[in-house]
Amino acid sequence: MATRPEERMTDLVMDPTDLWLEEVYTDRRVGTIRKLTPVKGDGARDAGRDVQWVGETQVMSQLGALPITFALEAKTLEEAADKFGPEAKKAIERTMRELQEMRRQAASQIVIPQGGLPPAGPGGLPGGGKIQMP
Repeated sequence: MATRPEERMTDLVMDPTDLWLEEVYTDRRVGTIRKLTPVKGDGARDAGRDVQWVGETQVMSQLGALPITFALEAKTLEEAADKFGPEAKKAIERTMRELQEMRRQAASQIVIPQGGLPPAGPGGLPGGGKIQMP
């Protein structure tokens, strides 16, 4: 069952078994790399879970800057930096395809006036077929 936005707002509970220490690295040019280190509730490193790397960049669109976030399969910061460019390109291409699909779906929707169609008059035309003066 789907939850309404106001119901989700009341469920703001952080899971103490799924905490991460976040470090941010940037070249101040094309984006950032986030290193997410799993930690326990006391802040100590959780060796039972792997470190995750996340790349972030942005592209300009008609609506302004569009954030692009993508996973980086890496063991080190250097490896994550080497994979940043190719993975960013894939994420941008995927995002552009999704936006085009959303535009296509929006353009193909049939728009019906909010009150529905007016009752048909003589000859099946709406409005009764009479000329009305304001």
